[in-house]
Amino acid sequence: MSPEKKDRSRNSIENIANEAMNVLWNICECSSRAVSIFTKEGCLEIVLKCLSRFSTNVDLAISVAYCLQTVTEDNPELLRSFSAPALHVLESAMLSPVSSMEYLLLKTLLSGTMWNLKDIIPSKSQAEIINAILKILSEVLEMDAGKIVIQMKEAETQKLKTAAETEEILENANGGVVVEDDEMEETPPRRKVRRKTFISDLLPPTDKELRETMALLTAQQTALELIVNMCCNEDASDDEWEELSSSDESDAFMEDSFSEGGGQLLSPLCLCHEVHSALTSHLIPKKVFEKTAFPNSVAVDICFRNPTWKPLIRKMNTIQCRALVCLQSLVSLLDVDHLGGAPALQALAQHLSQLLFSQPDFAKHVDFLEAISSALRALLQTMASKNISQCMTPDQLMTLCKAGIHSSNVGVRVNVVSILGITGSVLAKEDGTLETLKTIGCLLLEVATKDPSLVVAGEALDALFDVFADGKEAERASVQIKLFSALKEFQPVFRMKIRKEGRGKYSPDQLGVLDNVKMNLRRFITYQEAVEKRLTS
Repeated sequence: MSPEKKDRSRNSIENIANEAMNVLWNICECSSRAVSIFTKEGCLEIVLKCLSRFSTNVDLAISVAYCLQTVTEDNPELLRSFSAPALHVLESAMLSPVSSMEYLLLKTLLSGTMWNLKDIIPSKSQAEIINAILKILSEVLEMDAGKIVIQMKEAETQKLKTAAETEEILENANGGVVVEDDEMEETPPRRKVRRKTFISDLLPPTDKELRETMALLTAQQTALELIVNMCCNEDASDDEWEELSSSDESDAFMEDSFSEGGGQLLSPLCLCHEVHSALTSHLIPKKVFEKTAFPNSVAVDICFRNPTWKPLIRKMNTIQCRALVCLQSLVSLLDVDHLGGAPALQALAQHLSQLLFSQPDFAKHVDFLEAISSALRALLQTMASKNISQCMTPDQLMTLCKAGIHSSNVGVRVNVVSILGITGSVLAKEDGTLETLKTIGCLLLEVATKDPSLVVAGEALDALFDVFADGKEAERASVQIKLFSALKEFQPVFRMKIRKEGRGKYSPDQLGVLDNVKMNLRRFITYQEAVEKRLTS
């Protein structure tokens, strides 16, 4: 067999392997049973062999990386199958010096897999691995996607123009003679086809620039999602650590956290410290902040005018939304000092308000509204807890909340109700805020009594408890909007809705929260009754 035929045969086999890997990934993405079979049938070894070819077939390696990220998530049985050589294959691909956009996507996906494997990483290597992961994510987020879109589209246009010019020159040089395709010579005479062989047929596929650009955008989206997972994991670890530390079993746990052979340390506090340090040292908050801006308008216009590039607009908008959600996680997790201090938080609040109100029809963009309201909620909560003055005006907040409480999205309604509660509890401590508190109180009452979702209604009641728990202005406002009588009338309705709808529509965790709200409502009504009697006597 000639070298050319060998290459074609090898490429054909690897293309089939790539398709098979995509099918395997999609099945595992949709079915926990498929993941279980993958684990028990020893598929990991075969998949890693495909990954080891990353230097010669990056497309196949990317398909493997997607699959690995899926099957390693919450799968301790599979994690035990990862030997030192298996980890070495992952590390080799992650640390490859190649920096093309497709390789950046590969490295980002493998970073997600490595994060899933963190519990089997020896303690002496944890800091190194976490830094390697966040170094990759930092490099990915560093790239200006808008500029890349513009540059890549220009490169594609120039390539097509050069190909067309070359074809014209060759055709003129041949005096317009048509070059027959040799493959057609065996066609019977009556059906003989004369086909032109264009120079563009000999060039690489014309979608190379588009594929590279899509790879970068996908890498940035994946990086932001991975940072959110790392932050959420840290929240969970902190909770587990606090519960463990207060129990009698904490000493036993610390002893069991070291394996005799591998010296593994599973301490959440250690991991938490390493993640916090790496997030700040690689300037992740700053880079996430930059991704919350609207996509480059020139890049959007270029994509809009080219049908094959048009899907990139949605991808760029998705990255902005993911960045806003990521920002929410970072604000909730990191200390104020790690975020740049009070001035940085105030500037961030100003930035988010500009993003929001630069869109007159922001209420129509549900994904954007949910993401930015989540970020605002976390930011305002942090600022309120640290007594940092907020830059958004009450009018701006009321505009957001009035639009948000009528959204079809439950997440948006929960966020804006929480924002009302945070804002109101701050204003309740200040003088001259009576009218604003009355407006907030009426809005929250409307949501609590009329929203079809018990989750939103419970959030609204919680917000009322926060706003009207204390303060002279809050007491006066509660009496003027007749808060006591409204809540007393609503209490039996709320109890009945929990009893009738609760078990069928809501999770055990949500029902636990609602039961707590129900108990607090009874106490709050008693408190409001005393306030009303005191102020009206």
